[in-house]
Amino acid sequence: MPPPLSPTDVYAADRELSPAVADHRSLVYVPNSESHSVTVIDPGTFQVIDSYPAGGREPQHVVPSYDMQTLYVTNDLPIGGGSLLPIDPRTGEPGEPFPVRDPYNMYFTPDGQYALVVAEADKSLDFYDPHTWQQVHALAVPDCAGIDHMDFTADGRFALASCEFIGRMLVFDVAERTVVKMIDLPDGRGGKPQDVKLSPDGRTFFVADMVADGIYTIDASSWENTGFVPTGKGAHGLYVTRDSKQLLITNRHEGSISVWDFAENKLVHKWFIPGGGSPDMGNISADGRVFWVSGRHHGEVYAIDIVNWNLLARIPVGRGAHGLTIWPQPGRYSTGHTGVMR
Repeated sequence: MPPPLSPTDVYAADRELSPAVADHRSLVYVPNSESHSVTVIDPGTFQVIDSYPAGGREPQHVVPSYDMQTLYVTNDLPIGGGSLLPIDPRTGEPGEPFPVRDPYNMYFTPDGQYALVVAEADKSLDFYDPHTWQQVHALAVPDCAGIDHMDFTADGRFALASCEFIGRMLVFDVAERTVVKMIDLPDGRGGKPQDVKLSPDGRTFFVADMVADGIYTIDASSWENTGFVPTGKGAHGLYVTRDSKQLLITNRHEGSISVWDFAENKLVHKWFIPGGGSPDMGNISADGRVFWVSGRHHGEVYAIDIVNWNLLARIPVGRGAHGLTIWPQPGRYSTGHTGVMR
């Protein structure tokens, strides 16, 4: 794994675009899970400029590759099947889909050795060679029903993953490919943990829970649950701002965004989408000013100015808009999801 640029900020590289993405088009890619399609938006004009089949059923996320040279649409149906649709970020055009088992979500190990496919329905974490797409290893996680989101420790050795359907968290050793620990959340099986994000200082994992309506904090060394903060109904997605100062939390069921300040160690702002909405997954523009997020239950995308906090655009897309990404993004490499850059 490339050494961190800062001992106190795992996201220190997320300030500038890499020369490796200099010829990539600035576009927003939206997977529409219920329409089985991908919508492409020009972030400069807020206009839809393209739409094409996802190459499979129920596309969930658009995932930047570790080397930032390909975007992958994860199609996780049919159960036992599934596929990835590659997109060339230089042109925005899709290639030919290829089979991969049940890719609900996808990450990359911080050393770039493996693509880590989150096979949610099959309760498995599947390690693939990211060049040949041959499966190298499968880590069965039978006690983690609904495994879907994760993040890695600052040294890349361990990862914390959410078990959405059973109210638990799973810790696994990335190098050894073994389960280390299961963490039961306070609400037990009634909980529904979603996105996971490491704090810039590498000491704390934040976990959004859509039933508890807030975020849990988990110590990245002891793996102990250290607290809970209510944020809003349907807490779902977590996004560190480009300056590493704040964390955006999407509250899907009430159409709001909460803001956690790392230095102040508290929530400092809450903003509701005018006219309502269902903010789910997305990412922040390269300049750090605009948060692009899907409206999961409204078939739309929101472009939100997070400096002045106003809605710039509400853009109709397909049904079930889910894990969109805006590309390119700053950073040296991608650990996956909708662009977790380091």
